[in-house]
Amino acid sequence: MRVAIVTESFPPEVNGVAHSVLRTAEHLVRRGHRPLVVTPAPARGAACPPETFGGTGAGEIPVVRIPSVPLPGYPQVRIALPSRQLAAAIAGHRPDIVHLASPFVLGARGMQVAARLGVPAVAVYQTDLAGYAHAYRAGRGLGEAAAWRRIRTVHRAAARTLAPSTPAAQDLTAHGVPRVQLWPRGVDSARFHPRHRDEALHRALAPGGEVLVGYVGRLAPEKRVDLLAAASALPGVRVVVVGDGPSAPGLKASMPGAVFLGRRTGDALARCFATLDVFVHTGPLETFCQTIQEAMASGVPVIGPAAGGPLDLVAHHRTGLLVPPRDGAAVARAVAELAADPARRAAYGRAGRAEVTARTWEAVGDLLLRHYAEVLAEHRGLPLPPSVPAAVEPVTPVLPEELPA
Repeated sequence: MRVAIVTESFPPEVNGVAHSVLRTAEHLVRRGHRPLVVTPAPARGAACPPETFGGTGAGEIPVVRIPSVPLPGYPQVRIALPSRQLAAAIAGHRPDIVHLASPFVLGARGMQVAARLGVPAVAVYQTDLAGYAHAYRAGRGLGEAAAWRRIRTVHRAAARTLAPSTPAAQDLTAHGVPRVQLWPRGVDSARFHPRHRDEALHRALAPGGEVLVGYVGRLAPEKRVDLLAAASALPGVRVVVVGDGPSAPGLKASMPGAVFLGRRTGDALARCFATLDVFVHTGPLETFCQTIQEAMASGVPVIGPAAGGPLDLVAHHRTGLLVPPRDGAAVARAVAELAADPARRAAYGRAGRAEVTARTWEAVGDLLLRHYAEVLAEHRGLPLPPSVPAAVEPVTPVLPEELPA
């Protein structure tokens, strides 16, 4: 199968979209398919192969990088400029299917190209653009409404929209997006593993024996890392922040007792995860939340907002705690609760690890191939392929009866 993947982000960028697209392309190569990735070019001077990506055992992945400009106010995000290169790349690849990863600007153009070529497209919803518009808005409600109009326009043209979590699927359906099905994300439970806990690193970060409470991710307004401020002031707690972004200066000023490690990747990131005593994710706009899965795979109890993707991932009072979104005091209470109970932390960590070990990228990749096969059968007017159990069954979220007040 020939697959053209049009994505708003790809390595060397570090974010959930870029990571999942890379894992998807690698899986396609391993299964004998031929992917092509089309993505905005990074900033000049960024280290990345111009035409291929890979060499990790999955084979090289051809990549076409479209000229781009930085998003105003957030230069880490690149926006592709209009270019004939996109249509030429897709047509030249002669795809059986077009995969649109978090489509918005480049993805919307990719949808138009697919329609002109008569090729079915699968749109993968991964970023809560309407929520982001609210977080960055200039006029109340205006940005959100415009974002949802854009989302509906792109996704209604797709043969199928894949949502990463039950709440995301429900949100899309409620806003008029048809043909929505679930496709979650995998986690590398060999890389993210409790054995990578580093006691020397723990002592260096918490020299007074404090409980190490960490956040990993982008430092941007929509992530609401500022909600950790009250927790960082708790006695016996040391907050560690891993990541970078435009909010970093303000966060450092508001949490003088926290440790900011900057961006970490690979083995260094896995070591940071496993060395934490508690992981906290504060962002209320997550359609999935990959870092929660990585913390769980690392055997670390998690605290997350009772909104969006974390509802599918965190079993309240079993693998961690859910708290009301946008409530820093509730975050601090949950942190204090777990900081005072090491046995409970250990039990939640073990349960979390057990919960995610079957959610491999291989299983998730095979589920995506099943979606492709069904879309192609529908497009060609053929009988649907035999239904087989999904390699990763979606979890129906259950709101906790009582969240911490």
